[in-house]
Amino acid sequence: MIENPSRCYRATDLDEYMMESRLKVNADLFNGRQVQMSLLMHSLQSVFLSGSRPLITTISGYPGTGKSTLASQIKKPLLDRDGFFIEGKFHQTACPDTVLSTALNNFFGSLIENGSILSERLTSLRWRIHDAIGSGNSLLMDAMPNLRKLMAEETSTTQTSSDRSHAMPCTSHRLKFMFCNLIGAIPCKVNPLVLFLDDLQWADEITLDVMQMIFNDPEVNHFLLLGAYRDDEVSPSHPLTKTLNDIKRHGTHAVTISIGPLEKECVNTLVSEALHLPPSLSRPLSNVIHAKTGGIILFLLRFLKSLNDEGLLWFSLSSRRWEFDLKKIRIKQISPDVVQHMTLNMTRLDKGMQVGLRTAACLGSNFNAVMLQKAKEVDEYDMDLFLGTCEEDGYLIRIDGSMQFAWAHDQVQQAAYELIPSDKRESFHLLLGSRLLMKSSSDELSNMLFCVVDNMNRGIKLIVSDDQKVELASLNLRAAETAMSFSAFHSASRYLMTGLSLLQHDPWEKNYSLTLRLYNAVSEALYVTGDFSRLTSLVEKPLQFARCFEDKLNIYYYLVRSYAASGQLEEGIATCFRVLAQLGEVVPSTTNLEFLHSETARMKEMMDGLSDDQLLSLPVVTNASKMAVLHFLNHLLCQTYFVKPELFPILSFHMIDLSIKYGVCNFTPFAIAVYGAFLVGAMSDNEGGYRMGRVAMELMKRMNAIEIIPRLYIIIYSMINIWKEPFQASLNKHLEAFDIGAHRGDVST
Repeated sequence: MIENPSRCYRATDLDEYMMESRLKVNADLFNGRQVQMSLLMHSLQSVFLSGSRPLITTISGYPGTGKSTLASQIKKPLLDRDGFFIEGKFHQTACPDTVLSTALNNFFGSLIENGSILSERLTSLRWRIHDAIGSGNSLLMDAMPNLRKLMAEETSTTQTSSDRSHAMPCTSHRLKFMFCNLIGAIPCKVNPLVLFLDDLQWADEITLDVMQMIFNDPEVNHFLLLGAYRDDEVSPSHPLTKTLNDIKRHGTHAVTISIGPLEKECVNTLVSEALHLPPSLSRPLSNVIHAKTGGIILFLLRFLKSLNDEGLLWFSLSSRRWEFDLKKIRIKQISPDVVQHMTLNMTRLDKGMQVGLRTAACLGSNFNAVMLQKAKEVDEYDMDLFLGTCEEDGYLIRIDGSMQFAWAHDQVQQAAYELIPSDKRESFHLLLGSRLLMKSSSDELSNMLFCVVDNMNRGIKLIVSDDQKVELASLNLRAAETAMSFSAFHSASRYLMTGLSLLQHDPWEKNYSLTLRLYNAVSEALYVTGDFSRLTSLVEKPLQFARCFEDKLNIYYYLVRSYAASGQLEEGIATCFRVLAQLGEVVPSTTNLEFLHSETARMKEMMDGLSDDQLLSLPVVTNASKMAVLHFLNHLLCQTYFVKPELFPILSFHMIDLSIKYGVCNFTPFAIAVYGAFLVGAMSDNEGGYRMGRVAMELMKRMNAIEIIPRLYIIIYSMINIWKEPFQASLNKHLEAFDIGAHRGDVST
């Protein structure tokens, strides 16, 4: 029996959905958030009016309470006043260390698309970015191809092979610094920036550190960081809590917005608008809905939809209005959890829809139709019908009219994933990943590589064939190399460790090349992420089983650098001496005054006998073994300065000898500068030292060895030129050295 109040309403104008008695509810309905909206707009206004310091506003609440919807309300007033809006979303199962770079890359892509409209703003933005990160910054350009496109319109970013071969290795600190500089360069007084990061409870360490660095940078202004997170998943010991507390501790005013369930009256307003009923008539239904859903907006909307699907809420063509069976709705049993509720409703769909939902849930937070087509069997379901129904029912959202789709909410995706029986999930993931792999060309695989590998890795326990394990190990290596090109080194290390775990039976005999490549790559990834203890233990096997010493050099390279970065200079020095001995280079590990005097006399006689032109016209080293020797001598030279300073000049002499005999490399100018500093400090030969400083500078320019500028300038302008020029004259050079060192990753000087 239908209760009378729902029959006392005027007729409603019909549309297609009403004709078919289908309820269409706007997922972005925004009710009962006036206080929170006021706080949010106040934060935005503060950025426009003062902007002298970066601001932070956080939105916290339970899943499905409308945090993202509230945050999106800031976008229109911001863009209307020429502001910039960047948004990124973390996911529980996706790579968190790609979120920031992806968000920035999408932002730069949108600027390029609207370049004709934003031409004046883009010109100014390009200059700010250029000043902040420099030109030819491959670290950021590789991670964000759209940034390269944006800057290429005005800035040449050509790199020589020397740049790429001898560039300072990336470190996590350098990566954070560059992200901070880039983000800080985007906003200005007339174009403030709001960076919205959703689901911060799953944020990675680098993103959290970048957040903190931004608020410690006095150069960043007209910037608002807007973050949303689930407060039931963020404990006092959570990394996000620590980051937010540290930001506040440094004097940043933080606005905290808490979102809870909707009040009864707000739920009634929402139901009234959805059903085109006056509030007095919708209240009996809304009270029941509020009691059953707790006022959680996502739960509420899905519950309304389920009532319509089950025939408890329908549109009457005779009365031309929505009607409902309140008695049956009152006694309807539902799960108190929104995910379980949605999963139960999904089980009532036809088999094809359920298969499609299970498949799509494993493809990630967003996917394209091509990927879905390859993941399904031919006759499992009609893909066009499936996508159309999911879009209509509010499970999926089509992105900008393309064939790219995103889940309406991560809990909707989770509900679809729950359709897969827990004991069948590993096999389902493996089957899905294998289908995508077999049906994709090489180019197509590049676009869905992470999805393929992630799915196959989740079914790794079911793989018994050695050939299949080797194939998956190779795919993990490929995924890791791609992740590293995006500067996602934490994700890369996980792929590489998975790849290594697959090669358990005599890998050095059966799959030598693949095994060596995995160890080389994981050494780099662990060094960059600062996991030095794991790196130290992991390199034992390649150092033991590599077939030749040359195959061990890359491992030794990162091992030596990890020793230096972790303060284990003695171990680093000892390792360098062992490597040089294996390369056949006899380098003294101790010295005395007699030996130092004889070597100094020999070196001075040799260098005095060579003109500047002769030194500057020396060929570039081509012998790979001698290049490796010079590489490790450079490490040794930098580390002995702090531990065994008596070897400092001897090692520079050795590097100069090799450079004259076999050819120069990017490290030769530094060795020559060290020799010049020794002439000034130990021999009181100011003119000779000044000459060596000039030669080192010219040779650095000839080699385009920009990465050695920080340490080169320290030697020349702090130890040599100071005896001929006022110290004040070198201040700009020291600032330049610091800036380049920060950009290039050489912060040890």
